[in-house]
Amino acid sequence: MRFLIVRTDIRAAADAEIAAAWAGGGRLRDERSTPEARRQVVHAEDRQAALVLARALATVGAVRSGRQRVKVLALDDPVPHAHYRQGG
Repeated sequence: MRFLIVRTDIRAAADAEIAAAWAGGGRLRDERSTPEARRQVVHAEDRQAALVLARALATVGAVRSGRQRVKVLALDDPVPHAHYRQGG
């Protein structure tokens, strides 16, 4: 399975946005509609390599100070839904 390791900026949220999301039961951030700005993107061929790269990116000062974050995303699933069983 291939992985994408992404270092992104964290969007600041105003108190009113937080309160509205909390009150409405919605999400404050939706990565599908408005993803965070990417700073760095790296590919890995397996999970172990992805975690090593993510750990290395997490040492960047902006990540350690909370201005950026590191995300590890699986790009493909070789056997989708293999853990579900049919029937009862």
